[in-house]
Amino acid sequence: MFRPFLLIAALLAPFPAFAKPVTVKVVVLTMFEVGEETGDVAGEFQHWAERYPFTEKVKVTGIEHPVRVSRDGVVLVLAGMNARSRQSVTALALDPRFDTSKAYWLIAGIAGVDPQSGSIGSAAWARWVVDADAAHDMDDREAPADWPWGIYSLGTRKPGLKGSAAGASGMAWKLDPGLVDWAYSLTRTTPLADTPQLQAARANYVAAPARQPPRVYLGDAIGTARFWHGDKRTAWARDWVRIWTDGQGQFAMSDCEDHQVMDALDLLGPSGRVDRRRVLVLRTASNYTAAAPGADPVFDFAPGGLEAGVEAAYRVGEPVVKALVAGWDQFVDQLPQAAR
Repeated sequence: MFRPFLLIAALLAPFPAFAKPVTVKVVVLTMFEVGEETGDVAGEFQHWAERYPFTEKVKVTGIEHPVRVSRDGVVLVLAGMNARSRQSVTALALDPRFDTSKAYWLIAGIAGVDPQSGSIGSAAWARWVVDADAAHDMDDREAPADWPWGIYSLGTRKPGLKGSAAGASGMAWKLDPGLVDWAYSLTRTTPLADTPQLQAARANYVAAPARQPPRVYLGDAIGTARFWHGDKRTAWARDWVRIWTDGQGQFAMSDCEDHQVMDALDLLGPSGRVDRRRVLVLRTASNYTAAAPGADPVFDFAPGGLEAGVEAAYRVGEPVVKALVAGWDQFVDQLPQAAR
C-alpha cells in the first residue's frame, strides 16, 4: 500500500539513521572553508574532506555544514569561526547519534604566528590555550600614560595583573602534557612546504624564529574573537599568556576559536559526553601577528601563507588521527604518552 507521508518523511530526512550511536574516536575541528567544501581553493576543511576516507555526510542540528564520518570512527566538522565553533562542538556532543564520551578532539586550523616564535608555514602544538576575550578594553590613547596598552584582566584596574572571569570563561586551559608531547614526538620531523613566496615573506624579519624555514614545534595559543595585529598587540599577547598561565606558557599562535572550544568542552565535561583531557590544539601559521620592520603595518596575508598553513595542518594532524585510530584498543581507556 502506497503511503505518501512515508515517502515525504524519507525525502525530508536530513541525516542517515544509525542503528546505534557511532563510537567517535577522533573529532577533527576545522573552522572555515573558502568557497566550496571540495574542488577549489582549500581552506581548513577541504584537505581533510578530500584526502581522508570519509564515507558519510550527516546533518547535525546547530552545525551549519554537514559533518563527515569515516568508517574508522573519525568525524570531521566545519565548525564555523568565532562563537560558532562553540555552538558546533556542543551540538555534536549532544547529538544522540554520536558517542563522543571517549573521543579525542583535534583542532586543526591556521593562525597568526608571533615573529619571536616561528615563521609562516610552521605548525605549533599548544600546551596552553588562553582566552583574551574576557577582558576590560580601554582605548590605548585614553589609557593612563604609564600603561603599555589598554587591555587588562577582569577584576583588576590595570594591565599586568591576573584577575578573574568567573561565570564567563575558564580563561586558561592546560592541555594534557603527556598527550601533547606524544603528538609532538610523532610529528616533529614532518616535512613542511617551503616556497619562494614564504622565503620572501620572512626575509625582512629580524627575529631568528621568523626567518627560519617552517617547522613543527611546541607553542601556546591565545584566542580572541577580534582579529588583532601589530607590534603592540603582539607584546600584549605575550604578556597576557604569561599572566594567565602563571609564567608557564609562551605565546606562539593567535586564533579566534580555541578558547571557545575549550570552554564548551569544560561545560560539557561533567555530563560525561566529553573528556576534556583528550584535546589537542594544532595551529599552523598563515601570517605573522606583526609586520616586518619598515613594512606596511596594516594587516595583510602574505602570499602563499594560507596555502602553506592549511597544508601544514593536514600534514601534521593526519598522522596523529591515524595513530589514535590504529591504537584505539589501548587509547580508548588510556591517553597516549610520549616515550621517555
